[in-house]
Amino acid sequence: MIRVVIIFISLVGLLISTYFTAVSYRWIRPDERWIPRFCRLGEKTCASIVFTPRARVFGLPNSMLGQIYYLALMVAAPAGLLERGEFYTLFFAASTLTVLLGIYLSYSLLFITKVPCKLCFTSHGINLVLFFLLIALG
Repeated sequence: MIRVVIIFISLVGLLISTYFTAVSYRWIRPDERWIPRFCRLGEKTCASIVFTPRARVFGLPNSMLGQIYYLALMVAAPAGLLERGEFYTLFFAASTLTVLLGIYLSYSLLFITKVPCKLCFTSHGINLVLFFLLIALG
């Protein structure tokens, strides 16, 4: 059951990350009409954060790293890899890093850029839930 929840939550994270990546590379506008209203990034608020220096790690958008992470979880969970020692250690380390980065980015959103980005906080929440789900698997 935990694996199914991991897959579902990772899918939601993947969708949000894909949207952020597309906006950061300017493949789509942040306020496209076909995007649900809750998810649309305001041009002068939320969308601006994908272009800040804190929105990139190792030169790549954080969202692109998120896409890789969520896809890896979606492949590893049904394959039973999350329960194997070496894979579990790898995913737990990655999950720990995402939570720590999320704490820093949440602080940055609240106190530096002062932009209450709902999708950003949703992504950080997803990463925290995944962290606890991995602890439950361990």
